[in-house]
Amino acid sequence: MNLTDSFRTRVVLLHSNDIHSRLEHAAKIASIISEERRTYGSDRVLALDIGDHMDRMRVETEGSDGIVNVELLNDAGYEAVTLGNNEGLTYAFQTIADAYTNRAKFAVVCANMLETATQEQPDWLLPSTIINKDGLRFGIIGVTAAFTDFYSLLGWQVTDPFEAVRRQAEQLREQVDVLVVMSHLGLSNDRQMAERIPQIDLILGAHTHHLLEVPIVIGNTTICAAGKFGEYIGRVEIGIDSISSRPIFRAACVPTAAWAEHPAAAAIISSYRNTAQQRLSRVIERLDSPLPARVEKESPLVNLLAAGLRYWTDAEIGIVNTGQLLGGLAKGDVTEGELHALCPSPINPCRISIEGIEIRIALEQALLPEFIHKPIKGYGFRGEVLGTLAIDGMRLTYDSSLPPMSKIVSVEVNGDPLVDSRLYTVGTIDMFSFKAGYETLAKAAQFTYYLPEFIRDVIASQLKNTSALIECHQLRWRDVSV
Repeated sequence: MNLTDSFRTRVVLLHSNDIHSRLEHAAKIASIISEERRTYGSDRVLALDIGDHMDRMRVETEGSDGIVNVELLNDAGYEAVTLGNNEGLTYAFQTIADAYTNRAKFAVVCANMLETATQEQPDWLLPSTIINKDGLRFGIIGVTAAFTDFYSLLGWQVTDPFEAVRRQAEQLREQVDVLVVMSHLGLSNDRQMAERIPQIDLILGAHTHHLLEVPIVIGNTTICAAGKFGEYIGRVEIGIDSISSRPIFRAACVPTAAWAEHPAAAAIISSYRNTAQQRLSRVIERLDSPLPARVEKESPLVNLLAAGLRYWTDAEIGIVNTGQLLGGLAKGDVTEGELHALCPSPINPCRISIEGIEIRIALEQALLPEFIHKPIKGYGFRGEVLGTLAIDGMRLTYDSSLPPMSKIVSVEVNGDPLVDSRLYTVGTIDMFSFKAGYETLAKAAQFTYYLPEFIRDVIASQLKNTSALIECHQLRWRDVSV
């Protein structure tokens, strides 16, 4: 809709998304929100978060089960948030409920998440809400990406987000002046939603980390999004057209780098850092010898993880990329904090059933520098590069002087030759099922996911296994050219 010279800002809507526990950026955003309220007054400023505010890679978030994020949202004066996959999928049902219940001073809004046991939404979660600002009624709907197979393991039933929005839009449209969707679905889905549900005035996007410095307009719907990590905050000035009585928008993304951290937010971060460090100082096990970890070749700690994935999932083989671990373990006490620091990724164990040929291809790729040093972003991965493959239940002989994809001389699975046409059960990681890294491992006939445990929980379990600590030093890859 074209803006006219008579445009008058009634409300300033501020929206953040995919902060992923960059808490200092959240503290800067708190300063921006505070300044906007000082300028316009609280009744003319509306602050919303579109999910993935939490990320368990951050010590304060891990050590507080996400409560530090809720307190930062409270302190900044957010009035509604939706859930991203980092809130919904990286915590057990009760843990995430405890973070919000009787603590959140804002509405938690997500229309397509139901508790499996009751087929209803828990008390702390709403499908939509109405917020009044400067005499304007804002209908706010939230939806999140429907990772059905994963959510079902945590006690959630996730429904079709478009249908959930459609139902809420039909109920709210006549009651509100501005209909807003907080969409943790990704940009392509936001475009489809604008085309399929024309009643929506404004879609605030997330999940795919898209930065829309100029909003997208489809029909009467405006789509906005503010990138990732709190590097920007979205700012939408909202007015009402005097002729059509429809809302009109002036949208932009504001960089946060130059802003100072809000003092109260900085104090919250500091307080939770101290308590998190105390909590994560708990000793898991004491090692009699170090467990090194290497990216470019097999090493004891990554072998230990591969074995752990095999046993955790009751599989014939264990496979994991060495880039999952950011370091090894020294002799002496191993704490929860140390394990979290070297394995921060929110990645879950996964059991696959897959043909031998796909395993063989991945093993050949694991000998190539372009795979070992390949940068990986997203899919829950919090490392830097893919790394080679650590294996368990297999022994492999190769000749590094041979051409690429023809280096392997022999592969044995528990003493027998690998059969290309046979299906094998493999304990591995959910990241591979998303076609990330070693993509042939996504060609499985069956996937079984294990939630809410992360791979660092698998390592913690293995550290208590005396025989596993001995066996992880045994080499599984042998180069006959050396």
